[in-house]
Parts: sequence; C-alpha cells; structure tokens
Amino acid sequence: MAQSGEPNKAGHFSALKDSVSIPRGAGLVRRIFAISGPAYLVSVGYMDPGNWATDIAAGSSFNYALLWILLMSNVIAMLLQSLAVRLGVVRGLDLAQTCRAEYSRPVNAALYALCEVAITACDLAEVLGSAIALQLLFHLPLIWGVLLTAADTLGLLFLSQLGIRKLEAVVISLISMIAAAFFIEIFLARPDWGGVAAGLIPSLPGNGALFVAIGMIGATVMPHNLYLHSALVQTRAIGGDEAGKRQALKLNNLDSAFALNVAMLVNAAILIMAAAVFHRSGHTQVAEIQDAHRLLAPLLGTTLAPFVFALALLASGQSSTLTGTLAGQVVMEGFLGLRLPAWVRRLVTRLAAIVPAVIVLSVFGERSTGSLLILSQVVLSLQLPFAIVPLVSFVSDGTKMKSFAIGGFLKASAWLATIAVAGMNVWLVKETAGQWFAGAGPSNKALAAAASCTAFALAVFLVYLAALPFFRGMKAKGTVPGVHAPKDEVKWSLEEALKVLPYNRVAIALDFSGRDSEVIRETLRLVGGGRPAIGLMHVVESASAKFSGEDSLDAETLEDRERLEDYAASLRGMGFEEVGVLVGSGKPVPELQRLVGEFEPDVVVMGAHGHRFFKDLLFGSTADALRHRIKANVFVVGRAKESE
Repeated sequence: MAQSGEPNKAGHFSALKDSVSIPRGAGLVRRIFAISGPAYLVSVGYMDPGNWATDIAAGSSFNYALLWILLMSNVIAMLLQSLAVRLGVVRGLDLAQTCRAEYSRPVNAALYALCEVAITACDLAEVLGSAIALQLLFHLPLIWGVLLTAADTLGLLFLSQLGIRKLEAVVISLISMIAAAFFIEIFLARPDWGGVAAGLIPSLPGNGALFVAIGMIGATVMPHNLYLHSALVQTRAIGGDEAGKRQALKLNNLDSAFALNVAMLVNAAILIMAAAVFHRSGHTQVAEIQDAHRLLAPLLGTTLAPFVFALALLASGQSSTLTGTLAGQVVMEGFLGLRLPAWVRRLVTRLAAIVPAVIVLSVFGERSTGSLLILSQVVLSLQLPFAIVPLVSFVSDGTKMKSFAIGGFLKASAWLATIAVAGMNVWLVKETAGQWFAGAGPSNKALAAAASCTAFALAVFLVYLAALPFFRGMKAKGTVPGVHAPKDEVKWSLEEALKVLPYNRVAIALDFSGRDSEVIRETLRLVGGGRPAIGLMHVVESASAKFSGEDSLDAETLEDRERLEDYAASLRGMGFEEVGVLVGSGKPVPELQRLVGEFEPDVVVMGAHGHRFFKDLLFGSTADALRHRIKANVFVVGRAKESE
C-alpha cells in the first residue's frame, strides 16, 4: 500500500515531493492505486463553476451542436497533460521551474504575470460559483456569498495539514458527488440521444457560437493545470532509473485518461441537460446559473433537480478552490523561488478575485454573473498558448529529455493543438476588437486601441517563445529552479572541517516557560569548553511593560530581571567571566531584534515554543520570525523526549 509522507505543516508545496512511495514489483492494481491522485486533482479544474456557465450557455443557445467542442477539448487536454506528466517525471522539475531554468529573467517575469492572471480568472469563477451555490441553498445575498468565500481559507489551512493522499481523497469524494448529481439530472431530463450523436459533428451554428466555444476550451484546458500536473506527479517516489520513469509515465497517463474522461462526461452531462431542458422548452437564452436552477423544477416537475444542482455547484467551487491554491503555490515557488504558507497564498488569490466580483456585482447587479463567468473562461483560453508553447518546447528538447523527448507524431499533434487554440484566440480578439471600434465613442476608442496594442504585444511575445528553440535561444541562464541555492562543492577535508573557530559572543533568549535549564544546558554543549561572552535576554510582555517600556517597574519586570541575574550569577560561578543581562519590553520579535543588535552575538540560542496549528497562526513562531531579521545564526532547542 502506498504510504503518504508527513503532513505538509509549512504549507509549502515542494515539501510534498517524493512523499508517496510506489511499491516496486507489486501487482498492476496496487501500482495504479499508488500512482492515482494527481490526475483527479487536475481534473477538478475541468468541471469548475466556469465550465458550468459555458456548458449551460452552449446547451441552451445551440442545443447539442457544441458537444464536439468538449470532445476536442478533452483530446487536447489529455495530450497536453501527458506532456506535463512527461516533463515532471523525466526532468524532476515542474513547468514553472523549467521556465525559470531555461528562460531569461524578463521572459519569466512575463510568463509568471500571465499565469497569475489565469489563476485569478479561475478563482473568480470559483468565487462566483460558490456564492451562487450558497444563495441557491440558503437564500444568501450574492454579494455576501462572495465575501463569505474568503472563509474557505481556514478550511484549506486544516486540509493542508493532512498530507497529499488525504487531500486527494477529499477531492475525489467531491468529484464523485458532482458526477452523481449530473447523472441524476440526465436521467430526469430524458435527452434526445440522436441529437447528442449529431452534436459530435463539428459545426459553429449561429452568432456568438465562437465566443462560447472559445470559453469552453478555456474552461476545459486550463493553463495553470499544466503547471500543477507537472508538479503533482513528483509527489510519487518513482526512482531515478529509466525503467522507473517509463513505468511512471505509463501509469500516470492511464490515470490521466480515466480522470479527464470522467471530467468530460460531467461537462457533457451539463451541456446535455441544458439542451434537453432549456433549449427544448424554448428557453434559449439561459446563461445564468441562477436561471438554470430556477427553471429546473417547473420544467422537470420535481424539486430534487434544483437541490442536486445547487449541491453539486457548491462541491465544484470548493474542490476547485483546493487545486487552484496548489497551482498558485507551484507557480510562485517555481518562477520566483518564493514559499508562502498555503493559507496566505489562498488569501492573496481569493482577495484578487473577490475585489472585481464585488465591484461588478455592485455596479451591474446579480444578473451579470453569467457574463462574468464566461469572460473568466475566455481569459483562461487567451492565456493557454503561453503555457502550451514552453511545455511543447521543453518536452521536444532531446538534449535535456534524451530518450524521453517526444517523437514526430506527438510533436506535430502538440504544435497543431497549439496553433488551433492560438488561431481561435486571434479570431476572438479580432471580432471583439472590431465590435469595440464599431460602437466605441470618443472615450472608448482609447480603451479599444490600448487593448489592441496589448493583444499585438502578446502575439509578438508568443511568436518569440515559439521561435526560441529553433534559434538555439533557449539556453540555461544559470538560475536554479526551485527555492534552493546551488549545491556547495565539498572542497575541505575532515581535518580542516574540525578546525572550527569558537564562538566569542553567545546570546541566550529565555522565556521562563520551564525550559530555561534545558536551553542553557544545550548552550553549554554548543560552546564546548570555550568561555565566550554570554548575554541573557528576556522580553517582558506585561501590560505595564508594553506601555512604559524600559521605565516599567511592575512586579513582573522586577521578578524577571531578578531571575536573569540569578542565572547570570550561576554562569559566572562556572567560569564564564562576561555574562550580561538584557531585558526588553513589548512584542518579543522586534525587542529581541533590538537586544541582539545591542549585544552583537555570533549565535542566538532559544527554545522552541512547541505551538502547533492554530497556536502558530495566532501567536506566530518567534524563532522563525527572528531569524529573518538578524544576521547572527539562530540555534533552536527542541523539546526533549520524556523518559519512559
């Protein structure tokens, strides 16, 4: 059975690498079970609330005619996700890390900005979807539902402690709920299966079909999912040999094919339901999820349909939130080498999505949600080529991928998919810009011109990315992907390593938590037989000390200073000639920083407070915060194990 690693307490995605073991020599079923999980986390993005909006609009307006778009999108998705898997398994780097290693800093900055735009657009759909679900289930005003979605940060904070396997299990449970809900809807809707079959033949009927079709592609093939999948496959410990990599590729591709086909069937079920219920009854302009929910009961003659619909929508929004946060962490760590706790990353992304949602709802009202959802998916589609082009370039590079570089057929298919997506986006921009120019007044012409210039600049950048490999411009820039500096070369011998200079000045931070003796004992062990200058530090946090500062003479301050003097006397009796007492008042971290600045030690020794989870969230970690503010080394003394 696969074993999950320790929970990711820091909230850093990179800590999950190789955290799930793959049993060598086990049966196929056990190996598939061990490797399964990443594709399901990725597939969540293929059935998020943004997909609902585009699928409902497609089904109600164009009947079954755009089903072929879902099929084509799924084929493209399986191809691109297999390339993301190949990159992560073979090179051991995710797409963002590979970009950082291969491209120059300006190129990476542009790609990172575009990716963050895509993640924010996706999160906007999740915000609106969850808010709509809360409104449908509990009659909560939409704008309050949008604000309430910020609270899912706490839920994510809890789930991030459970480890990757439990997180995957939660997401798979939510996917199962969504799938079951829509197969119930299909059963109740009784669609025309002949029309469903005809919808698999490519066509673009009526005005506006292209806009909806491109939104469907953006909703299905999400750019940030390529970054996420290339990172998630690295959570499996596959071994570094060629046989292990080939087995991992085979199993991951099987897993992806199954998960993505489930996602396609869910999307198809939404579209088919919309066509069978709304288009058939003459409601051809249903683009709002709220309208779909309202019409289900009278058109199907049962209250079960709208309830199941709303419950599935809530599950969709929450599951997409989890994977969106993981994608954000992967992108930030990969491009910038910056690690943030999961809840901080979630809060930043969620606020970036909540602000425009609140503004639009305040100005245009609740009827604008459908257009806003479809627009978010079109934005995703516009960003897609900027993820595909680097991915295809990297997996085609024989010097880095060696025998795992994609062959002629896969390469041609990948570039053809890229050209198809980019071409549809160019058509969309052209049509949209034409409409703007045709109806623009004097004030709007400047906006239309600026948008056109931006589109032209992005097109030039995309061509530049595609041309880089052919002109040998894609060379490593010496930047280390990930968050770590280059590995130091071991140039010293053991004899040289043992010639360690003794510490001259040592600061000991004491919090009087009952562990002072333990901290001082470890300090004596650290300095060996040396006799450095010692500074005993303590910060008084009483109300009087916080108000009066160094002038405080309350009982706690006097008692704490006396205790430090007792420790100092004991150390002097042991032969330490220079022992000082430093007392601060107020907030521990800035005060300790000030005291360290006064004493100028070589090392600071302090005890671990032992907080976990919410206590760390409330009180923070003094050691972790202090080490970022001072130049001296920080030595943290952990809690000793109790004797049995």
